[in-house]
Amino acid sequence: MLHPKNQCGVLVVSPSNLITELFGELLPKSEFSHYVTVGSCGEARRTLLADEFDVVVVNAPLPDEFGADFAADLVAESSTAVLLIVPSEQYPEVSARAESFGVMTVSKPLNKSTLYTAMKLVYATSVRLRVMDKKNKSLSAKMNEMRIVNRAKWALIESLGMTEEQAHHYIEKQAMDQRLPKGDVAVSILNTYGK
Repeated sequence: MLHPKNQCGVLVVSPSNLITELFGELLPKSEFSHYVTVGSCGEARRTLLADEFDVVVVNAPLPDEFGADFAADLVAESSTAVLLIVPSEQYPEVSARAESFGVMTVSKPLNKSTLYTAMKLVYATSVRLRVMDKKNKSLSAKMNEMRIVNRAKWALIESLGMTEEQAHHYIEKQAMDQRLPKGDVAVSILNTYGK
């Protein structure tokens, strides 16, 4: 699901209504538009299959698992920013491990100021991750186009006896004449010459 520009989708995974209510009060609707709460990691996994969130907050421990492994898996598999809230007695051990995976952690008990600051930091991280993800997808698309264009050049060289320079010029000219991206012209060449 796409959320409005500059607005953040938040999934709160918490067995405690107190935390979910606190988030509901604390998060400005102008920044955190899409707000969903679930009570376990299992529910969170099912929710994440159906919807996208910029930020996931995990209030550990959860009824079906502690939550640290879920948080680590989430940052490893997506560009979602994660805030893990852990009991103070477990904080040193859990935070050292979770933060090595890129999971931001805070300890309980929380006050509104600490929670709001932590959410602003996670939100800023989320924005940065979205920008990096967009750049990564753009770079990946460009690299894919380059591979296809290079394969098309070799198809022209092998099938029509062109030099690499001639093949390159031919693809560029066809792209200009047909007002198509070079990748589309290259795919057409590959379809024609069966390479």
